[in-house]
Amino acid sequence: MGWALAVQGGAGGISPSMPPELREPRLATLRRCLDLGGAALRAGRPALDVVELVVRELENCPHFNAGRGSVLTTDGTVEMEACIMEGRTLRCGAVAGVSTVVNPVSLARVVMEKTPHVFLAFNGAEAFARGLDTKDARYFITDASIERLRQEKEASKVQLDYTQPTKGQSPQETPPPTDGNSRIGTVGCVAVDSAGSLAAATSTGGYPNKMIGRIGDTPIVGAGTYANTLCAVSVTGRGEQVIRHTVAHDVAALMEHLGLPLRDAAARVVASAPRGSAGLVAVSAEGEVCMVYNTPGMFRACITENGHTEVGIWADTGL
Repeated sequence: MGWALAVQGGAGGISPSMPPELREPRLATLRRCLDLGGAALRAGRPALDVVELVVRELENCPHFNAGRGSVLTTDGTVEMEACIMEGRTLRCGAVAGVSTVVNPVSLARVVMEKTPHVFLAFNGAEAFARGLDTKDARYFITDASIERLRQEKEASKVQLDYTQPTKGQSPQETPPPTDGNSRIGTVGCVAVDSAGSLAAATSTGGYPNKMIGRIGDTPIVGAGTYANTLCAVSVTGRGEQVIRHTVAHDVAALMEHLGLPLRDAAARVVASAPRGSAGLVAVSAEGEVCMVYNTPGMFRACITENGHTEVGIWADTGL
């Protein structure tokens, strides 16, 4: 079926009433990612290069919760996470607790290629990042992220997914948002190139008002990110639930051990996770694309060699 690429910009309680001025910049970035990634795949670049290229673009967009758009911890600091994985070799790299690196996904790739390790975090990751593009806190800590944290502290809770803070309610009880502008949600990309090689990459800023030192599913291989010779998967949602359900790896396991096609495997895994907790994008070695979620919406997009293109948020609308 040829090459294929899928992108996600976070799943959660994304309301159809989200104003255009909040929705359109995100959709425009997803379309730009399809153009960028599609051109790279058409030019014969390997899947590993393409997923890094696309996730860097998402990290540079202030409208998504990764890189420049990362949300703040309870102490008003940034702690970013990222992971990248190559399916053919199972090589992978991950970072967490990063506070100055402009593109954490590229640091994760350097960990994969330049160290004997898989995962570096906090001070060790920051020290290893010397030579990469870094910025001081002013680049990441914006008026918007400060206001987001203020709202979370006022509501006395951490903010999950795209839900708005509401006083007196737990994260599980939070109603759909009024405008969906919490900027919560992992970003990620999966790709299969013309040689059939697969790769996945995921990046996030975590939850607003999260505890210092909290690490979610994004950098955990098999939870938020996974690739082998059968498929590549990038997950978004409630990190603790994604970790408990090993969402990314389970898709590959169902394909390998039960012989399920990608769509069936992904649908079964997401359906088995608690409702409202997970979404994913995935591609198979044959170029099949799957974008599935059990939340009200998920920012997502895909492009394939045979000309299929899709950009969407909700299941029952034109977007």
